[in-house]
Amino acid sequence: MTEQNLAQETTVREGSLGRELLWLAPALLAGIVLFYVYLESHPYPSFGAGLYLLISEKISAAGYALPETIPYYTEGGVPFAYPPLMFYAVAAIRDLTGADPITITRFLPGIVTIAYLVPLYLLARDLLDSRPQAALTCLVVAVSPPALQWHISAGGIVRAPAFLFALSGIYAGLRLYRYRERRWLVPALVLFTLTVLTHPLYTAFFALSFFLLFARFDPSVRGFARGAVVGLGGVLLAAPWWTQVMAHHGAGVFTGAAGTHGGIGGGVRSLHALANASLTTAPVEQLWAVLPLLGLAYLLKERRYFLAAWFLAVVLAFGKPRLSVTVGALVTAVFLLEGVAPWLDRETEIPVGRRGVATVALVALATVGLAGGALYATSDVNAHGGSPSLPQFVDHDDVEAMDWVRANTDPSATFVVQGDTAEWFPQQTQRTMLVGPWGVEWEGPEAYQRQLGLFRGVSSCNSATCMSRTLSEEGVQPDYVYLPKGKFTVRGMEYRRTSKLAMSMHLSPTYRTVFENDGVIVFEVADGATVNADGASGGGS
Repeated sequence: MTEQNLAQETTVREGSLGRELLWLAPALLAGIVLFYVYLESHPYPSFGAGLYLLISEKISAAGYALPETIPYYTEGGVPFAYPPLMFYAVAAIRDLTGADPITITRFLPGIVTIAYLVPLYLLARDLLDSRPQAALTCLVVAVSPPALQWHISAGGIVRAPAFLFALSGIYAGLRLYRYRERRWLVPALVLFTLTVLTHPLYTAFFALSFFLLFARFDPSVRGFARGAVVGLGGVLLAAPWWTQVMAHHGAGVFTGAAGTHGGIGGGVRSLHALANASLTTAPVEQLWAVLPLLGLAYLLKERRYFLAAWFLAVVLAFGKPRLSVTVGALVTAVFLLEGVAPWLDRETEIPVGRRGVATVALVALATVGLAGGALYATSDVNAHGGSPSLPQFVDHDDVEAMDWVRANTDPSATFVVQGDTAEWFPQQTQRTMLVGPWGVEWEGPEAYQRQLGLFRGVSSCNSATCMSRTLSEEGVQPDYVYLPKGKFTVRGMEYRRTSKLAMSMHLSPTYRTVFENDGVIVFEVADGATVNADGASGGGS
């Protein structure tokens, strides 16, 4: 049974909690299973969140005041300009529970990746007027590798909550614009403020989606005014954060960072990549690339432009697969249940029906998607150019080595760290790392690119001569060099270290071994020596 809303469009009648949970169950169960296999396969979190955790520690140590800079990440530290909400939340969790930082980054993101399926279901249900399509949308997002990569991994302590706030706020916008329900104005305002205070990318996704809802469902003066209340109100409510940051670092800290990670409008390459899904990628990733494109063609053929415009706008504006796969899941659900199902019913002798296709699609995607998602979550899928899908940046040997560093080196000691362990190193050791791009985006594109290039150069060195030359050319003079042994990653790409570098460093008079275990060697730069381009020991200045 349906009911008419004020916009003279039909919507599914809101059902009982049990009925809604029945449709949401496949996605929730898939999310729980993937979270479980991720935890079982990752004693340490995938990717990095050391800088985020250090920020939380500094906030707690300052009595919950905003810090001006974050130490240890490059000489002199990096400006603090990140939206602060989740850093405060993590600080509170640590202070109230005493939870270990590694534990927080393993569990918190996964819990939120399950939670954000609820507002996604409600958004899809009310936008598409279909519970089966909503269930299918949620299932696709729950098992899709792009969402898992960025939300269940360590950095998901910030990104996953931002996605939760954004999806919830977009749903509030749908109720506000499509159904003319004024009571959703305040929730939309609060959720936009929370998103602004959490992550800039998801803030832009929220704003773009909200604008498209306004343009489609209520392009009036009243609709514009409501959008202005949400947009301007959210920015003003977040003013205690951004005004303090600007007072410390100037407005340029925000404009400089905007150009360091692709920025807005960087999605043309992603659209090309989506249209030419590589046959070398995992089948489940090909599936999420191809189905939305087929759905897009179907929507354009049927002159149903809103979803098509939303999908294209997100792809072109951001170029972030985790966002395009979300809107693409809505497109996929419409295509399968409104395009493919009637066609099968019409063109074949099999009495399929819409409910039958919904059941088959849910079972098939649950089977294929869950299997593919599980392989991705356990890091058994080759991604990143053949590298593991969700690599751990640190392991037991790294933690042991970093504990040694913290206990046995001077607090003023400086380090150069090879590989992605570097992201965790300052937080775990409370020592300064001279080379690394993390947090440097707030100093502008030039500083960021210099640190990124130097980090990649140092991490690719396989001899003492290369190490010394690379550091010397940039005037970097560390007290210690931290080297991983065996397999490690650089910006998520897997490297395999032979014994050549370790032997070369052992033989160089510039470096002296001070710690070694199965996975790590720490070298000290010899007393009175400087790192010269030829790798030889030079006199101190």
